Amino acid sequence: MITCDLFTFQGVTEVLCETCEQLGWKKPTKIQIEAIPVALQGRDIIGLAETGSGKTGAFALPILQTLLENPQRLYALVLTPTRELAFQISEQFEALGSSIGVKSAVIVGGIDMMSQALALAKKPHVVIATPGRLIDHLENTKGFNLRAIKYLVMDEADRILNMDFETEVDKILKVIPRDRKTFLFSATMTKKVQKLQRAALRDPVKCAVSSKYQTVEKLQQYYVFIPSKFKDSYLVYILNELAGNSFMIFCSTCNNTQRIALLLRNLGFAAIPLHGQMSQNKRLGSLNKFKAKSRSILLATDVASRGLDIPHVDVVINFDIPTHSKVSISKATFTLAFSIPLLRSVIGSQ
Repeated sequence: MITCDLFTFQGVTEVLCETCEQLGWKKPTKIQIEAIPVALQGRDIIGLAETGSGKTGAFALPILQTLLENPQRLYALVLTPTRELAFQISEQFEALGSSIGVKSAVIVGGIDMMSQALALAKKPHVVIATPGRLIDHLENTKGFNLRAIKYLVMDEADRILNMDFETEVDKILKVIPRDRKTFLFSATMTKKVQKLQRAALRDPVKCAVSSKYQTVEKLQQYYVFIPSKFKDSYLVYILNELAGNSFMIFCSTCNNTQRIALLLRNLGFAAIPLHGQMSQNKRLGSLNKFKAKSRSILLATDVASRGLDIPHVDVVINFDIPTHSKVSISKATFTLAFSIPLLRSVIGSQ
C-alpha cells in the first residue's frame, strides 16, 4: 500500500495507483513528483530530465487520469524521435491503462502503411508516432485527422529536432487543435527546443530535475586509450573478463555494428545487432531478445542511445567516440541503473 499512497499524494486516482503498484513502481521519480501535480492542474509542461528518469510515467499518468474522467478516442498524440522508443511508450501506456481498457497505435516507418491505417481507423485512445510517418498518414490516409486531440506530448524533443524533424513538427502543430495541453520533455534545453517551446506551449510550467550535460549519480565511467587497430582485441578481452554481465556496445556506423556482431558470434558470444539498415521487425526482434535476456550483448548505433528502458544492463561500452558530446551524455544517462564495477580492475591490469 506504500506505493499507492505515494502516487495518491501526487493526485493520481486510486485505480491508476493500483496499476502502478502491480507494475512494481515503488515510488514516484523526481520528474514524476514535479510534473504530475502540475499536469493534473491542466498546465502545459516543459520537463527537463535525463533519459531513464521516469518521464513516460510523468506524462502518461495525467493523460490516462483525464481520459478516465472524459472518455474519448484519439485523445492524445505522443511524438518520439525513434521507432524503438515509440513501441516502448506504447507498451507503458497500455500497461498503465490496462485496467481501463486503453488502446494505443504505433505509427512509425519501416512498417506497412495499410496495417497502420487499419489501426488508426479503429480510433485508438493514444497515437505514438515518429513525425515523418505521421505526416504520411495525415496526407494519405483517408478519414484520419487529429482535430479531436486533447494532449500533445513531444518526448526527447531535443533529439526530435536534432534529427531534422522541424518541418514535420511544424506541419503537425498546424493541424491539431490550439485548445490542447502540451507536454514537452527533453534531456537538454537547446535553442531549437526553446524555439519550439515558444511556438507550441502556452504559459508552461518548467519542471527541471537535471542540469545540462548531467549524468546519473550511480554511473561509473572509464576509458581505454589504445591504438585503433587493437580495439577489437581489447573489446573481446573486456567481454571475457566481465563474462556473465549484460552489455550494450555502441558503434558509429551500421556496418561496424554488423561486423562486430558477426565477429563476436564467431567467437562464441551471444551478440545481436540493432541498427538502421535492419528491417523494423528485425530491429524489434533484436531488442526483444536482448530484453528477454536470451542475448547478453546488444551491438547498436545511436537508434538505441535515447529513452529505451532496459534495467538489466550492467555495462555500456562506446566502441567509437560519439561525434557529439550530448550523444555521449545521453548514452551515459541511459544507464540509470547501470554501473561498470569491474572495468577499473580490467583496465588496471593492462
